Amino acid sequence: MKLVQSDNLPAAIGPYSPAVKNNGLVYTSAQVPITLDGTMVERDIKVQTRQVLSNLRTLLEDADSGMEQVIKVSVYLENIDDFGIVNVLFAEAFGEHKPARSTISTNGLPQNSLIMIDCVALAADYR
Repeated sequence: MKLVQSDNLPAAIGPYSPAVKNNGLVYTSAQVPITLDGTMVERDIKVQTRQVLSNLRTLLEDADSGMEQVIKVSVYLENIDDFGIVNVLFAEAFGEHKPARSTISTNGLPQNSLIMIDCVALAADYR
């Protein structure tokens, strides 16, 4: 098992790793819409979704994987009414690749974010 750290994302805000590689898979911790300097982006679902997807892409690349290698995604939304907007941005981010996905409506996401996303992906050596 290898713990993955990233110099291209904000440091973890707790006692966990941003991602873990094990047996050819990359498991990411949930990404929230913060920038490299730790600033939360505007409280707008489009802006936050784009930032989360960008953070996820960066983390996967730093773990020797990529968006096209994602197997399963979990999306957590503060407001399920944002599903349609998130769905469009998700499709843009993943293109023709369509990983399995769960979308969960929840209350009280970390740092008062509107969305967070985690995933499981294939590592480069298992492509």
